[in-house]
Amino acid sequence: MALIPTTILTGFLGAGKTTLLNRILQEDHGMRIAVIENEFGQENIDNEILVQDSNEHIIEMNNGCICCTVRGDLIVGLTELARKRDAGLLAFDRVVIETTGLANPGPVAQTFFVDEEVGSHYMLDAIITVVDARHAMKQLDEYEEAQRQVGFADKLLLSKTDLVSEDDVAALTRRLKRINPRAPIAKVDFGRAPLAEVLDIRGFNLNEKLELDPDFLATETAHVHDHDKAHDHAHAHADEHGHEHKHEHTEACATDCGHADHHHAQHSDDIAAFVFKSTQPFDSAKLDEFLGGLVQVYGPRMLRYKGVLLMQGAERKVVFQGVHQLMGSDLGAKWGENEVRGSKMVFIGKNLPKDIFIRGLEQCLV
Repeated sequence: MALIPTTILTGFLGAGKTTLLNRILQEDHGMRIAVIENEFGQENIDNEILVQDSNEHIIEMNNGCICCTVRGDLIVGLTELARKRDAGLLAFDRVVIETTGLANPGPVAQTFFVDEEVGSHYMLDAIITVVDARHAMKQLDEYEEAQRQVGFADKLLLSKTDLVSEDDVAALTRRLKRINPRAPIAKVDFGRAPLAEVLDIRGFNLNEKLELDPDFLATETAHVHDHDKAHDHAHAHADEHGHEHKHEHTEACATDCGHADHHHAQHSDDIAAFVFKSTQPFDSAKLDEFLGGLVQVYGPRMLRYKGVLLMQGAERKVVFQGVHQLMGSDLGAKWGENEVRGSKMVFIGKNLPKDIFIRGLEQCLV
């Protein structure tokens, strides 16, 4: 049987996740979706808001969707749902998991790769993060969880944009792109997002599309090369040493490069992104060894990373991506005859030492 596509819906407290889910559960869209409330506390307020009946573990809605509450172990909940589906007791075609407002979506995403039972039934489609346009700036300043939710996202949905000025929305959008340049941003109005904005994003599929903001790439790569000239022979063995003293400097580079306006000077986010680009091919053995070392040392702080790689002697693109210490790669399409061949990689993480990554990757080029 085909794997069940699954969407993780995250976002900080009050962002509008429940409003969006309410729509999914009640609107006549013709899809059979199982919505999982991944709760950790004793009281499940969201479930009561959604279905007005908190006694049942699984409730079938009038539109054919299913609402169920999983407290604690998500693996057990997903496995049980799949078992009931296989036995013909439940009918659904896809799953949406809502995390709590203070949750780090990383461990939820990892569930799909580390548990064989879950991996044999489900496919992670994407992480969707709802961002409250009115309160996000303050939340990003004060809560690492809010930064992580943005950093992990495959798509960002901006809510409550009607409550703030266009300038505020523009400033927030710039900040979100700085934290996560690979996630497209769309506005949602009171949960009224087309389901195409939420489902079948394929953000976790290994494919050749590397969604990067072109402006971000232009400013970041210009800075990367200037930066490297000043540090020509440093950090040749970056994967073996932590270089903790570099973090403060790196964070400043990752968040502020190419943006001089006053909106950005006051926000220095721990979670930030940077890009590596090169038209020289990689030596596959060197790259494997270096990436393996990076993941060992910095894996817990590497939220998402993704890239399209040009390998020496290869006629096809190599696509790689990962979450924390979990990294995978796949063969992509053939390079086109007139296509400019090169590698593009984006790393999103917490206080990652950008210069170590860039210098190490350059050491792996042929």
